[in-house]
Amino acid sequence: MITELIILFVISYIAATVSGAAGFGGALIILPFVINIVGLQTAVPILTIASIFGNASRVWFGRYELKWRPIIYFLLAALPLTILGSYLFTDINSKIVKICIGAVLILLVGYRRLKIKKIVLGEKGMLIGGGLTGFLSGLIGSAGPIGAAFFLGLDLTATAYVASEAFTALTMHLTKTVVYSKYALIGKEELYYGLFIGAAMILGSWSGRKIIEKISRDKFIFLVEILLIITGIQMIWTS
Repeated sequence: MITELIILFVISYIAATVSGAAGFGGALIILPFVINIVGLQTAVPILTIASIFGNASRVWFGRYELKWRPIIYFLLAALPLTILGSYLFTDINSKIVKICIGAVLILLVGYRRLKIKKIVLGEKGMLIGGGLTGFLSGLIGSAGPIGAAFFLGLDLTATAYVASEAFTALTMHLTKTVVYSKYALIGKEELYYGLFIGAAMILGSWSGRKIIEKISRDKFIFLVEILLIITGIQMIWTS
């Protein structure tokens, strides 16, 4: 049991470092390991609690560069649809949904790289991003890459991108925690595991912050796009 917890802590730290540097990906890295320990239905509430700590720490580290207008537009649609998705969580078969999300992420990166005229959604387009991310996050437990892709299109600095996306994710995770608690999906075991992983994620967020301080914007965008592709492939493969 102790060895299992040590491995989980290390993996959580690495995953949070990735999230801290790219703005997403941590939950998808940790999820398979937590599922092996406690099962899917318990793993999602646990990671929801842990993600509160990971996202809160990323918000704190980048608090001076938060971009409030896109955050507000995003959350206007995300919050009600997060609640709706969370209510449907226990009844949904998420395999097809995950395959679709994975395919969208891969196609989105390809679209960004093609030399064609791009559709610019702007800040108000975050209403669409928020709605999609919120509903899917509540429905299948994690949809951070979708929200990250929308924030990436705003041409923000690395720190502003990571912190602003983290603020929206934090708000959605808090919302899901309330809904999950109502349906008794969060008990002592989920709380203990969530706090344990959350501690590792705070450390990882700090490490991720140090990474983005040392790389150029072009390298940062390339890193995020590579992770979007990897995440898309992972979601398709594991489904």
